[in-house]
Amino acid sequence: MTLAFPTFTAGMVLSMSLIMAIGPQNAHVLRMGLQRQHLWLTVAVCALADIVLISLGVFGLAQLGGLSDKLLGALIGAGVLFLGVYGWQAFQRFLRPQAAAPLATAQATSQQAPAPISQRQAILSALAFSWLNPHAWLDTAVLIGTASLAYGPGSKAFGLGAATGSVVWFLVLGAAAFWLGRRLNSLHIWRVLDGVVALMMWGTAAWLVAGLF
Repeated sequence: MTLAFPTFTAGMVLSMSLIMAIGPQNAHVLRMGLQRQHLWLTVAVCALADIVLISLGVFGLAQLGGLSDKLLGALIGAGVLFLGVYGWQAFQRFLRPQAAAPLATAQATSQQAPAPISQRQAILSALAFSWLNPHAWLDTAVLIGTASLAYGPGSKAFGLGAATGSVVWFLVLGAAAFWLGRRLNSLHIWRVLDGVVALMMWGTAAWLVAGLF
């Protein structure tokens, strides 16, 4: 495939502009970075999950005309349930900040921090935030896939640029989370983060439900 640089760049810019908003997936990466748990594994899984969705959009859904109403409805239902549960968990951490900042709490109380999650749990969590979020499907598989049609034979270069944009974004976000994790380890910071995450998750879920009517 001959790489058309302007087409590649267009795909990269569109991908990064869509993913840059702090959504459930990005918030999860930040949290894993602040917790110092499987950050780079989470980054890799999120990036690969996005590449799968982008490829599905560019090579599949765009030609089929997008997601069917039934499939989209099922994705929205699963996404609302997932966001609602995760928002509730974040709200519980907001009410009990001692459970939200394990390192700070351990230092303050001389207690052991909670056991870290396993690699399998980290992978499944990252996949859930990537594939149970209807916005991810709409932004990557549908919107990017549809946009690639405008470039005709260059759609592959467009898709490659979009995939590259996703990888670059998650690497930058992971590096930022790693850097912040060394500096922001206080109960106040964790409580604010969990409060914002809870509101964001519930707000997204409510917006998805409202879109059904």
